[in-house]
Amino acid sequence: MSNSNNRIEIITLGCSKNVVDSERLSRQLKANNFEITDSSEDSDSIIINTCGFIDAAKEESINTILEAVELKKSGKVKKVVVAGCLSERFKNDLIKEIPDVDVYFGTEEYEGIVKEFGGDLKKELLGERELTTPKHFAYLKISEGCDNPCSFCAIPLMRGMHKSTPMENLIIEAESLAKKGVKELIIIGQDTTDYGKDIYGKRNLAELLNKLSKINGIEWIRLLYAYPSHFPKDLMDEIAVNPKICKYIDIPLQHISDNVLKSMRRGITKNTTVNLLKELQSKIPNLTLRTTFIIGYPNETANEFEELKTFLNEIKFDKVGVFDYSVEENTPSFILGDKVSKKIKEKRRNELMELQKEISYEKNKNLVGKTIKAIIDDIEGEYFIGRSERDAPEVDGEVLIKADDKMLKIGEFYSVEIFDCNEYDIFAKLSY
Repeated sequence: MSNSNNRIEIITLGCSKNVVDSERLSRQLKANNFEITDSSEDSDSIIINTCGFIDAAKEESINTILEAVELKKSGKVKKVVVAGCLSERFKNDLIKEIPDVDVYFGTEEYEGIVKEFGGDLKKELLGERELTTPKHFAYLKISEGCDNPCSFCAIPLMRGMHKSTPMENLIIEAESLAKKGVKELIIIGQDTTDYGKDIYGKRNLAELLNKLSKINGIEWIRLLYAYPSHFPKDLMDEIAVNPKICKYIDIPLQHISDNVLKSMRRGITKNTTVNLLKELQSKIPNLTLRTTFIIGYPNETANEFEELKTFLNEIKFDKVGVFDYSVEENTPSFILGDKVSKKIKEKRRNELMELQKEISYEKNKNLVGKTIKAIIDDIEGEYFIGRSERDAPEVDGEVLIKADDKMLKIGEFYSVEIFDCNEYDIFAKLSY
């Protein structure tokens, strides 16, 4: 049984990869009879799983650490433990600058953290998790680290080189998730398209997705973080023909100008990128394409930004995220400095997102009158919050269904008819 000295809050910052890490840590702590709480007010200790990817994420992590340290100083909590990417990358600096933290750990140091609290790592539970997402969907992290040499990215410094999780382990984990009620698996990794090359001698994500789709209870499989320069041909075919795989691909492009792509070390040209996107759209009918761009890279001129806008208008992605370039120590692009001002970055980001809003609105308008399949994630005020095959949790739009006399069940699929929309969300009613 847990006791009043065993209450721990885990604060997770950053991406979905961190979510999985925190869920695994939570399972280990619970197996050692610790109580995981949702609030610092109810906790004896705080574990902060930090992000160190870009400036904004680092700032959020540091502020969260400082807030936890203040709680410790005031006697409201007894222990503060910091882990994750920021701690992995800047551990010595953090020890010097914020010494009131009890101990710093890097990424995936489950055993060290559990031992810090007097517990033991339960190796028979490795891979098991305490879900923090709604119980009907879960992230499945298929690999760790990254081998791509992108000039702006510090991921290899924090997560190491690419390491695939053996297929049999992932099947066991996915089967366990399905038994808990998970219906949607969201495939993640630093680069999901590299899956298998290190342990099987080939990229075999298609084979993994095929095996996952055969698990009883799994109805949707969604692919995120697919690297464009080595997108496997057999993966296109598997997505096209497998009814359980969402016709949705998140494929971060970062830019389209050849000069910028070359300096970014992306290993791909504009022409190859365009050909890939056209092939994906041709092979996979009704495909939803999501991408992300970095604006304000040091050698991004005004003309190259205009080239990016033109490209966005031509391809008409369904979903787009835009990030400001962030100077990262010990990355190849660090020597280039930060030549584009914050003001210009903000202006370019706003221009790109305004353009995408128009594209998104047109795409949503084309859905009005159509009937789609949606899963219900939550209820907020007068609406049930759902998602279609076109929408990943947290980053994309929603399907809003008026909560009238029909009570919908969270985690269930429904057939709904779209009758209205805005730039990002669609409004629907039950289809009879």
